[in-house]
Amino acid sequence: MDKEQLFKYLQDIEWDNFEVKKAENALPKNCWDTVSAFANTSGGWLVLGVSQHGKKFEITGVSDMEKLEQDLGSTLRSRSKFNVIIHPTFSKFDIEGKKVLACFIPSSDVKPVYYNSLVNTFIRTGSGDQRASEFEINALYRNQSFGTMSAKTVEGTSVKSLNKASYNRFRDYLIRMVPELHYNKLKNDEFNYKLQIIKDDKLTYGGLLFLGKNEEINYHLSDFRVDYLEIPGISYSDAKVRYTYRIEEQENLWEYYFVLFQRLKIYANNPLTIGEMGIGHEDTKELYALREALVNLLIHTDYFSPMKPRIRVFTNRIEFENPGSLPRPVEELLKADESLPRNPVLAKFFRIAKLCESAGYGFDRMLEWKNQTGNDVLFETTIDKTKFTFMIDTTKTIRENNIENNIENNIENNIENNIENNIEKLTNNQKKIIENINNNPFITSKELSNIIGITSDNILVNISKLKNKGIIRREGADKGGKWIILKTE
Repeated sequence: MDKEQLFKYLQDIEWDNFEVKKAENALPKNCWDTVSAFANTSGGWLVLGVSQHGKKFEITGVSDMEKLEQDLGSTLRSRSKFNVIIHPTFSKFDIEGKKVLACFIPSSDVKPVYYNSLVNTFIRTGSGDQRASEFEINALYRNQSFGTMSAKTVEGTSVKSLNKASYNRFRDYLIRMVPELHYNKLKNDEFNYKLQIIKDDKLTYGGLLFLGKNEEINYHLSDFRVDYLEIPGISYSDAKVRYTYRIEEQENLWEYYFVLFQRLKIYANNPLTIGEMGIGHEDTKELYALREALVNLLIHTDYFSPMKPRIRVFTNRIEFENPGSLPRPVEELLKADESLPRNPVLAKFFRIAKLCESAGYGFDRMLEWKNQTGNDVLFETTIDKTKFTFMIDTTKTIRENNIENNIENNIENNIENNIENNIEKLTNNQKKIIENINNNPFITSKELSNIIGITSDNILVNISKLKNKGIIRREGADKGGKWIILKTE
């Protein structure tokens, strides 16, 4: 830190990585709170010899700068007070004849950082120090295993713990969409070991989450789900109903990806045409941005947290929020083209499928949202969670949310003119959907998936086509409503 930077900090009390203490003759007791807070978060400057009165700073100076530096440095570089060794750096200033000592406390690789006892664990929130809660301390402990858990094996699992349908769809997807991939030539056993789906005859956590049976995942990681809600308002209190759409629970992350992506595409301008595999061949930059955020959520979630990854679509924004902090401050990650995924095995699965960036966090891809729409993208991270927010045009959102109703109205006006020709062009899967709807108008997409033997995502794609053709329509809410067949022959 130089004098110019110091004055810049002193002109704005909102810096979250800057704290001043009077410390005229000795180290103040509450300086240890600040050391713990900086070490547990992103690091920061502890400045001695400056006092704060409301929004104003006063240079008070210190009487013995060398002694303060020695006392602070020796305490932090030993384990006499803190549970880990901290390596501070110092800057010294002479301002208007008064001495000021600035000490930079780096973020610690080992967390939580506390003094005397675990109860003295602090974190930085805004521009102040707060005692960490038990939940936040547990999150700090889990962060020590950042980047390692997805490759660890899960006791009591084997290849039989894989969902056979999901596994086959994953392999088929790679063959169809990435034919040049050398893994495609491998037999299942070698494929599983090379990709770390299996290690020592057991599933890794990455393999279990990505392709495992739902009951197996929930046995080892309770309440596994990715929560997606569409809320008709700019807040929960603003919405007349709690939500208008909620995605059903899926078998694993591979299945979640396609269902979530299918739903998110309606919020991108000129969304792609979905192919048979549930992925289009002409993605727009807006859709790429949302896809990058979706994959980031899935590969960076702390699946051992009691919190769950979730996506919330309000009328003015889309929020991607996952338990688990980023490994570095957002500002650093925006500058560096490097990848530090919480779950590297999961990241590899998505990258070989070419469903996300091959390096880095994809921030540039996500920021394309602003270039294309003019709406902001916000990145936030705390001790225990990360949130990416995509602002959206309210009028556009209302229009998009009404597309389905408009299509159904148009269908009803034009049924007699085109329905017979459309029926002749139905695929076998579409005919099976109509047959099952006829037998049970209240059937769900998940039930259709199980009966017909295709993914829930493909069910949604075919249902959308049937609605566009004017063959079927939905009556009532997504939950509790029923299907109406408009014409069968």
